[in-house]
Amino acid sequence: MDMPYLASRKSYDDAAELMTMFGDDAGYEAAARADRSRDLGNYIHFCHWRQIERLIVLLSVERPLGTVH
Repeated sequence: MDMPYLASRKSYDDAAELMTMFGDDAGYEAAARADRSRDLGNYIHFCHWRQIERLIVLLSVERPLGTVH
């Protein structure tokens, strides 16, 4: 899995908020928000919520990913 690009701290805050509010379904909520944004033609928010979806998956893994120093 590629590491998601985080444009700002808001990306992490949005992921953490969804994980708190929706628990195991946070990724589904992020995907729904991305789909809703795409349907409205807002591709900036679509990309944002897709990255949040990927970040939630990454944050839910309980082992180190990538190089450990």
